[in-house]
Amino acid sequence: MAEDSLIATAALTLKDIARQAGVSLATVDRVLHNRPGVRPDTVRRVKEAIARNAFQPHVAAAELARGRARRFAFVMPSGPNLFMQQIQAYLGEMSAWLSARRLGVEMIGTDVFDPSVLAATLEELSGDYDGVAVVALDHPSVRAAINDLVDAGIKVVTLVSDVPSSRRHHYVGIDNIAAGRTAGALVGRLAGQRSGKVAVVAGSQGLRDHAERIFGFTQVMASEFPGLNVLPVLEGRDEDDRSEQVLARLLRDHSDIVGLYNVGAGTQGVAKALGDAGRDRQVVFVGHDVTVLTRRLLLQGVMDAAISQNPGHEARAAVRVLLALARGEPILREQEKIRIDIVMRDNLP
Repeated sequence: MAEDSLIATAALTLKDIARQAGVSLATVDRVLHNRPGVRPDTVRRVKEAIARNAFQPHVAAAELARGRARRFAFVMPSGPNLFMQQIQAYLGEMSAWLSARRLGVEMIGTDVFDPSVLAATLEELSGDYDGVAVVALDHPSVRAAINDLVDAGIKVVTLVSDVPSSRRHHYVGIDNIAAGRTAGALVGRLAGQRSGKVAVVAGSQGLRDHAERIFGFTQVMASEFPGLNVLPVLEGRDEDDRSEQVLARLLRDHSDIVGLYNVGAGTQGVAKALGDAGRDRQVVFVGHDVTVLTRRLLLQGVMDAAISQNPGHEARAAVRVLLALARGEPILREQEKIRIDIVMRDNLP
């Protein structure tokens, strides 16, 4: 079942600024236009209210001229995925920016690993929103649901994980094949001259971002590190308990595992399985994203490297792309391109 939360709904007005500063609307207008007759302390209060709310009068006026507010839905994975929680947190921090542009953003949590549940969630959005950003499973029923939204006049952006065969308008996220190739190069080089097996734990190969990362990873491992044998991919649905269980079984069955690539979330479970097996300092461990957890694992030396993408940039880019699409404006593709960084213990941001 989807879980909803509202980020921003109402546009901030000059009256709101006046009320917060404890002055009249006319006084706010005089301050904005640098007219004389306003005491310095009053000018300070008005400017502080404007700065506190990131209020931009010219933007608000332009949006009012466009005639109406807009509503965007962000369909995100339910459950404790720290990276997805970071995206949601950044959207929350954008509330003033959103209000100034008369934008409302609603978070909708659902099971993105179940195509029927995700498709049903998307189908329920038709007619209620101007735009939808979705972390999408690449599945025929999800593809059909996205196409139905597009046919209904809703702008659709895939976020983090793409469905390129759908008619979605844009994808916001990293180049996941490049990220997987980077992970392969890291595992291979950090393993040094050792030979052995490499474990791969993914959330689901039905998620396009995970499938592309695995493709890039195995491509590099096969071509550049023939002494390392990549084992069949395990799926943990980005859940700590499930990821721990599937990896623990694999570690029991293969004593010669020298490398591990964690493709998605479930990082705490992966680390626990390594620790319980007494191999958290023996196995090269590469994963994704800088969170409170991965930061600690990097500092402890349990995790060797994290391939990082900027959740704040992704949150902002998704909103900007949806807004441009809704306005019929061009998308600045270079501005919205999401880069990847390699983060290790010695260069933690």
